[in-house]
Amino acid sequence: MKKVLFFSMLFLSLFIVAACGGRTYELAMVTDVGDIDDESFNQGTWEGIVEYAEANNISHRYYQPQGESKEDYLDAIDLAVTRGAKVVVTPGFMFEEAIYEAQSRYPDVKFILLDGAPHAGDWVPSIASNTASIFYAEHESGFLAGYAAVMEGMTSLGFFGGVPVPPVVRFGVGFIAGAYYAANELGVELDFGPGNYEYRYSFAPDDTHRVRAAAWYARGVEVIFSAAGGVGSNVMAAAQAADAWMIGVDVDQGGLNDHVLTSAMKALGTSVQQVLDQYYAGNFPGGVSQTLTAAEDGVALPMESSRFTNFTQADYDAIHGLLADKTINVPAGYDDLVAFFTEHGLGDLPFEATDVLPAD
Repeated sequence: MKKVLFFSMLFLSLFIVAACGGRTYELAMVTDVGDIDDESFNQGTWEGIVEYAEANNISHRYYQPQGESKEDYLDAIDLAVTRGAKVVVTPGFMFEEAIYEAQSRYPDVKFILLDGAPHAGDWVPSIASNTASIFYAEHESGFLAGYAAVMEGMTSLGFFGGVPVPPVVRFGVGFIAGAYYAANELGVELDFGPGNYEYRYSFAPDDTHRVRAAAWYARGVEVIFSAAGGVGSNVMAAAQAADAWMIGVDVDQGGLNDHVLTSAMKALGTSVQQVLDQYYAGNFPGGVSQTLTAAEDGVALPMESSRFTNFTQADYDAIHGLLADKTINVPAGYDDLVAFFTEHGLGDLPFEATDVLPAD
C-alpha cells in the first residue's frame, strides 16, 4: 500500500512538473510547520538560500508541506526532487526521521539538515554521505544575550522556553550562565530564578502567552528572553504594552518591534551558504554533524540593530572573543551549569535540575 501511495505521489509530482512546462529548481528548501515569512527559523534559512542563489544565478524554490508528519515532509521532499532539486535544505529537528529515509531514497541528492541529525526514531544518528548535519551552540548565544542584558543594567530577568527540546534547554542554560557571569562582574544581585523561568510547551502564538508575559512585566521583570518560536510575538506585544523589553531568538527580530532589545541568533543563512560553497567546490561535508560555535561565528547578537545604550560594541567583541577562544566554556546542561557557578565563584545556583530540565 505504501508503494502504491508513493508512486501515486511521484506520478502526481511529475504531472505538476509537466504542467509547469518542465521548469526545474536546483536548490530547494522544505519549510517546517511555518512559512518563509515566519520571522524565525524558516525565514532566516530561506533568506540565506535566496541571497546565495541570486548571487550565483542558481534556480531555487521552497516547498511547504501539507502537514507536520514525517510523511508530509517526505512528500514535499519528493516533490522538490522531481522538480530538479540537487540540494534540499530542511530547517529543524522535526525533519530528522524524514531525512533519514530521504537520504537513502535519493542518494544523488544532497541534504542540508539544520539543528538535527537523521535517525530512524531511536535517536541514534545515521548520517549518510549525502547529508550535512549542522547544529548550533545555542548555549553560547543564550550566554551572550544574558550577559548583554545585565551589562545593559537590567537585574530582573525572565525566560520563556517553548517545548523543552535540547536546543531550547541550551538557550536557557546559557542565558542563566551569561546573566550571572555579568552580575558577578558588576557586583549586582539578580532577580532571576525559577519563578521567572518556565517552558510554555508550545512554539505557536497564543494570547495566553501574552497574558503570562504581561503578569511578569507587571511584577517588575524588565526583560524576557523568549526562546519559543512564534510565542515571541506574544511576548513582544506584552513588552510593548508594559514599556519593557524582550529578547528574540534564532534570527534578528529587532525590526519586528521597538521593544526587542536584541536577539540570540544562530547563523542560519550563513551556515547554509558555507555548505553550498563547499558543495559547488566539490567538497560537500556529508556524513558528519558539525556544531557551529562563536569560534565559527555560528552564534551572535545583532549589534547594529540591538537597542543597547550601555553595552557597547567593544564590550560585545570582548565577551564574544572569550567564548570563541574558549577562555569561557559556556555550560550546555544542568550539571555543567552547577560546575560553571562553582568555577567562577558565582555563589549558589538558584535553580534546581527540574527547573531547567522538566520531567516529561
